[in-house]
Amino acid sequence: MTDKVLIVLSCGTDNPNRATRALFFAMVAKKEGKETAVFLLDEGVYLAKKGILSNVQAATGDKADDHLAYLQEYDVPLLVCTPCAVSRGISEDDLIEGARMATGDQLIAMACESAVISL
Repeated sequence: MTDKVLIVLSCGTDNPNRATRALFFAMVAKKEGKETAVFLLDEGVYLAKKGILSNVQAATGDKADDHLAYLQEYDVPLLVCTPCAVSRGISEDDLIEGARMATGDQLIAMACESAVISL
């Protein structure tokens, strides 16, 4: 069993339940002592844009930005697919604290050494 967990999220404001759950599971993994990272692709990249996440909430009432605050406090990497972001007009300057652009090569390398949860 690995001590690394990679959460891969491909939806954003178009599915607030899944988006919030992904950040929740990342928080749980980190609390369990796992080396945790979140990789955003497709519509998920919008969550890394400043000002967006505060409007995302699950039907249960969980707020995505509450989970994000924990991830930021504990330096959990929030990786943003570069081509996905660029095609949506999102630049490095648009990203929230703790988020950075990343490549498909990085996703594959991380996935090969981690337990992967895809939402």
